[in-house]
Amino acid sequence: MLNSTLDKISGGLSPFYLAISATALTTAMAVTAFLPSAWAQTAPNAGFPNKPIRLVSGASAGSASDVVARSISNALQNDLGVSVVVENRTGAGGLVAARHILASPADGYSVFVYTSAHTLNPLITQVGYDPAADFSGVTPLAHLPNVLVAAPSKGFKTVQDLIQAGKAKPGQLNYASAGIGTATFMNAEKFNYGAGIKAVHVAFKGTPEALTETISGRIDYFFAPIVSALPMIRDGRLMALAVGTTKRTPVLPDTPTTLEVGVPESDYIFWTGMLVPSKTPRDVVQALNQAALRALQNPEVKERLAKLGAEPMPMSPTEFDNYIKGELAANAKIVKAANIKAD
Repeated sequence: MLNSTLDKISGGLSPFYLAISATALTTAMAVTAFLPSAWAQTAPNAGFPNKPIRLVSGASAGSASDVVARSISNALQNDLGVSVVVENRTGAGGLVAARHILASPADGYSVFVYTSAHTLNPLITQVGYDPAADFSGVTPLAHLPNVLVAAPSKGFKTVQDLIQAGKAKPGQLNYASAGIGTATFMNAEKFNYGAGIKAVHVAFKGTPEALTETISGRIDYFFAPIVSALPMIRDGRLMALAVGTTKRTPVLPDTPTTLEVGVPESDYIFWTGMLVPSKTPRDVVQALNQAALRALQNPEVKERLAKLGAEPMPMSPTEFDNYIKGELAANAKIVKAANIKAD
């Protein structure tokens, strides 16, 4: 499973991330080897589940984590035999939802669907919790590219056009994010640092709001989750200048990566995953993990994710926990090197 998982996500990870991920996953596999029953066939306590499960997204409807959650909710519902509903609790780049989950009973019926912002937010702002100690990973669900977009009215035909404009007018361009600490924020920060430009950050409540302002031209550029931006790219309301991964995406095969066009260290892996409070019984975590892995193998789910430019990213709970710890360490180095701070 280790090689399979790394092969699937390697297209979106830099070598630095891959090295950390390989170490984390190797450790995870070594640990789980001594616990074969822990995530093979589990018999959860108290007949879990026996009531509706909430997938609480920290992003607005139409954002990447929301779309991915809705893509698997029906498959989870059919597999588990209980209602599975997606609930949006927006604000503060996902922190409102995170704190809500931690205040909910740790029983597996309230599941946090969050993104790679989970390993960035705590490094640049006071969140009031420890992302590794206070949460347990269930599994990542999918990874997907961010795409650098701008309104056609801006006149940017290429990434270099944007960079030249930024260098000609330092601090006068602006860029959107779905909130401080989100993947949309981190990808833009890495791009700005690699391109050597300074621009004004404008944080929005979520991706849909940021896209609206980018389309209007009031925002100069935005690293948007591809699942959210694709319809607007296809109908011409947005220009796709580049994707923020190490290789091109099949859904936009003619769009180069930011690395291809000469912006170093500008790639960023954007994942969406399921987490629960760390006090959740381990057999419940395993039951959720197994249901999610089966959902990711569902042909309809796989087709839906593929159309969105997303790729499944299955892991065991232990693997995901170790992956999170590794990414926290990697992000800490990036934040320090680029002097990334909350506005």
